[in-house]
Amino acid sequence: MDSRHISTGYIVKDEGICSGKPRIEGTRMKVQHIALEYIHEGLSIAEILESHPHLKPAQIHAALSYYFDHQVEIERDIQDGLEFAERLEAGLT
Repeated sequence: MDSRHISTGYIVKDEGICSGKPRIEGTRMKVQHIALEYIHEGLSIAEILESHPHLKPAQIHAALSYYFDHQVEIERDIQDGLEFAERLEAGLT
């Protein structure tokens, strides 16, 4: 398997797409975004699907499974993203 492309069913990592972060295959939706909505914002799977009608329930479940299997990595990605957003808002980037 090419180390630049890793696939675990619905979840893939490609160096050249989304900075190599795990995402739902065929989309640019990162696992960290699904985890943020579900874990941190408290959205239900139905609410996530309503917000992202292009996704299927199995894709959401796969993203959450990946999150729970790689929680430290994904939480770091979430924190990095939140810090980047704060810097953008403050005009520091």
